[in-house]
Amino acid sequence: MAAADNEKWTEIEHLPEWDEEFYDVYTAKKHGKWVMLKTLKELYKDDPRFRAMIEKEFDVRYNLAHSNIVMINDFEDVPTLGRCIIFDDVYGDSLRKILNQHKLTSDNVEKICTQLVDAIDYIQRNHLVHFPIRPETIIFTENIGNLKLIDVGFDQSSHLTPAEAHEDIYSFGKVLSEVLAQVDDAPAYLQRIADRCTDPDPRRRFQSVHALRMALAHRSDNKFYIAVIIFLLAMIALLVWFSSAWAPKA
Repeated sequence: MAAADNEKWTEIEHLPEWDEEFYDVYTAKKHGKWVMLKTLKELYKDDPRFRAMIEKEFDVRYNLAHSNIVMINDFEDVPTLGRCIIFDDVYGDSLRKILNQHKLTSDNVEKICTQLVDAIDYIQRNHLVHFPIRPETIIFTENIGNLKLIDVGFDQSSHLTPAEAHEDIYSFGKVLSEVLAQVDDAPAYLQRIADRCTDPDPRRRFQSVHALRMALAHRSDNKFYIAVIIFLLAMIALLVWFSSAWAPKA
């Protein structure tokens, strides 16, 4: 069995840049196919509480499916590493690495304002309990630069609390602020959005991902409602005119 496992798992390599608070992250080949592995740090491997935690995370994330979230596909023992969550390989660079190397592109910024918001919306709709989103957990794939989140939830609650919603918006604002610091002539409206997301008073932040998305798209619900009202008033005016003495007769 050990020999078979050693043939099954090859080229195991630690990725310290992607490590999480309780986990080490590795890349490896499983039957010749690249995957990524997440396993408890050595300090926590023998603690039943943390073993239960990694099992819970697998259960919570196994059925998730979103184009901007790394998908989990298995949970098994790996030689020398122990029990690991197996998830799709994400070959690319973290936002942290991109920022550190000053290689940020306009495409990165656009996807933070669209794909990252989509991923946060999905996390909130599924009531996932997770650690704050950080540049270290945002990956851009190598070939097409698609944004992927690699740390999206370790538990699932029955509903989303206002505090959790505010925390996600705050985390997004922190990421956006750090990104804009490396953008020459960053649009003023983006900086205003980042500042509002990170307002010390949660009541002054965007109150939902929908409101955040509208602001990023330069739209607002108020403008939409005004347009609807103007349209309805125009329709009423036409009806009044057609029923008046001035309307053309058939």
